[in-house]
Amino acid sequence: MQMKPLVLAVISCLLAGTAMAQSSVTVQGLVDLSVGTVKLSGDKASTAAMTAGGMTTSWFGFKGVEDLGGGLKAEMALTAFLRPDTGESGRFGGDTLFSRDANIALSGGFGRVSLGRDLAPSFLPVVIFNPFGDSFAISPLVLHWYVPSGGFAARTWVNAAAGDSGWSNEIIYSTPNFDGFSANLHYQFGEKAGDTGTRNAGLNALYFNGPLALGAFYHKVQVSNPLGGSAIVDATSAPVNFASINNQTAYFVAASYDLTAAKLYATYSSTKNDTPAVKELDDKTYSLGLKVPAGGGDFLLGYANTKRSGTLTANNDLKRDTVSAGYDYNLSKRTDIYAVLMSDKITAADRATSVIAGIRHRF
Repeated sequence: MQMKPLVLAVISCLLAGTAMAQSSVTVQGLVDLSVGTVKLSGDKASTAAMTAGGMTTSWFGFKGVEDLGGGLKAEMALTAFLRPDTGESGRFGGDTLFSRDANIALSGGFGRVSLGRDLAPSFLPVVIFNPFGDSFAISPLVLHWYVPSGGFAARTWVNAAAGDSGWSNEIIYSTPNFDGFSANLHYQFGEKAGDTGTRNAGLNALYFNGPLALGAFYHKVQVSNPLGGSAIVDATSAPVNFASINNQTAYFVAASYDLTAAKLYATYSSTKNDTPAVKELDDKTYSLGLKVPAGGGDFLLGYANTKRSGTLTANNDLKRDTVSAGYDYNLSKRTDIYAVLMSDKITAADRATSVIAGIRHRF
């Protein structure tokens, strides 16, 4: 009889251990800081600065998973961007707290269904198929696709993509992996009373087979992010009324091939922007890239070219080309250092040069 409490205690501990093994929450993140001089074409002068996120936007947060049995899992993610140069949260002032991830999901043999704020359909194909990955500072393709230049509401050049790199109020269905092929279907509710037709929708597809990788996406954007109610492309209204754009359709195709001695990248995308007055702004962008392993790191070379036309530009063709060259050296599996030189040119503006060097650590 004296052994019974001890036996019960041992069984309780074993059961508790089993429950803990089936559910886990981890703290994850990345800190990236660089220093240098930054100037985009159209800027009045270069800026000597410390930049948060030279190669990757810094972030931190929580991710959790619970094994529900039978191959079914519950997952959640709450992750936030930050600017470690100043200690501020978000990618910019006014960004929402968990603008990187705020979602919950169920996954299993059927694939995965998630609800909440998550990736836009454009994000994975864009960052996978360029040698600088998800750099919003020096990747030519990412700059052309997502990043405006010039002051707020007075841009010298606005990003090609509408609706941000992440969507709120979103449902994503992700297929299982079929011999290297997978796809994601995205739908964002517009959440406008009496207007069920305003929404974002899109899909992407990825294929990996040995050295070959292929990617594509299509989207239709009518809602701004991270919060609805503002311009879907940019708030600038003069001299070009980008704020009038209320609908964008876009497609993107990409490929990469790993020759072992070097990895090659190529992409092409087209966007069509409409306004209530049926005016148009069209972008056509292509990019090329190269990654060469050397000396414990990688030499990186990327180029992007965008041609912009339409009635919003008074039917005058505008062009932008950007090229970046750099070296990324791995100090460990979690820490690397890098140096990058970038040249940027917009029609009717001088060519501008940026030079940065930084360090990135994952945890």
